[in-house]
Amino acid sequence: MVADNINGTDYLFVANKYGDAIEVYKIMDDGALEQVFMIHDTEEIYIGIGITLQVVHMNNASYLFAGGLEEKPGLSCFKIEDDGKLTHVQSMKDDDKVHTDGIIGMFVHKIDGKTFLFTGGFQDNGISSFRVYENGKFKNINNIDDNDTDRFLTGAYPVTGVKLGDNHYVIVGHRHHKYYARGGFIKKTDFVYHGDAVSVFKVNKKGELTPHSVLKDNENTKLQGQTRIEIVSVNDKEAILAVGTRDDASIQLCKLNEQGILSPINYLETGFPIYYGLKSLKINDDYFLVAGSIEWGFRKIVAYKLGRKDSSTSGKVLRHVVSFKFKKDASQEKIDEVIASFENLKNEIPAIKELEWGLNNSTEGLSNGFNYCFTLTFNDENAREIYVFHKTHLIAQKKANPLLDAIFVIDYWTSN
Repeated sequence: MVADNINGTDYLFVANKYGDAIEVYKIMDDGALEQVFMIHDTEEIYIGIGITLQVVHMNNASYLFAGGLEEKPGLSCFKIEDDGKLTHVQSMKDDDKVHTDGIIGMFVHKIDGKTFLFTGGFQDNGISSFRVYENGKFKNINNIDDNDTDRFLTGAYPVTGVKLGDNHYVIVGHRHHKYYARGGFIKKTDFVYHGDAVSVFKVNKKGELTPHSVLKDNENTKLQGQTRIEIVSVNDKEAILAVGTRDDASIQLCKLNEQGILSPINYLETGFPIYYGLKSLKINDDYFLVAGSIEWGFRKIVAYKLGRKDSSTSGKVLRHVVSFKFKKDASQEKIDEVIASFENLKNEIPAIKELEWGLNNSTEGLSNGFNYCFTLTFNDENAREIYVFHKTHLIAQKKANPLLDAIFVIDYWTSN
């Protein structure tokens, strides 16, 4: 999905993956959606099993680019009319030259008055550059293929870009085909795995892509199975990026400098795999990441605030204190089952360094009915995050919730 303003009206464009269609909704003042248009896949256009859309604004019109997937690979352009209707302009079928088979990521750069669109081909294992003209027509500029040495484009996935100083960069992540077990889904099965990395390409004034640098995954980074790259902040000298990973179940923060060199800053092991669910937001002067998961049982959206790492926690451990107040009608048998499931967390979640629990024994009468208390110890915030979203913990929470009148949680840092 992509939302944009077209001549004063806000629209939401939806690629209907299983409907082989693009739907257009007008966004009303109260946030309600009103469907205004729908276009279905045909022999001439390539929106079958479509999942990726990109709005391109030109001087006198705006256009919607759509990428096809799996059975209908290709790239299509539609003019967006003021009333939200889409008029077909041009479609280009995928071939052995361009990389439009499985477009999952697209990005637009404007350089010296010219507009360029960049696409990643998940099945093609490469990226392509296209010049977009004022009338919505487009032509292929150049294409970069994967290799088995210094390029990392097998399963090209998220595509984004930044301008730093006078330099234009395109950043491409990938979820390597080795991570896909679904039989018959990967079209080119003779791939070679030589690691995971985020690739940086430089764009010249003609819109041509040139391999520039890579940040390869190692024991100090979390880059396996990249599914989302969000630009957190940009100035003339550097950009901060957040890389969401499905297979490492993490968010890796990176810095891209003006010379186009990508370096790791820090990572957070979220405890859940990130698929499309990652979005950066700036609210006032603060930066946030909102994350979701592909796991059906997760059913949560998590917000993270970005800030400088607190050096005061170095050499300390993190205590996580949880206290239960059970309902008066909760049977002791059910309470014992909940306590046993939480006590068992230490056996199921290696991130827990220590776990202890006990019954309230205070003589002050100030416990307010909180009679069961657990204290968990973690080496760092990453370990806590793994625990919070671990499947075993979520199951224990679900078992406890119907019996609880209240729950109290507090965390603090202390010397080991």
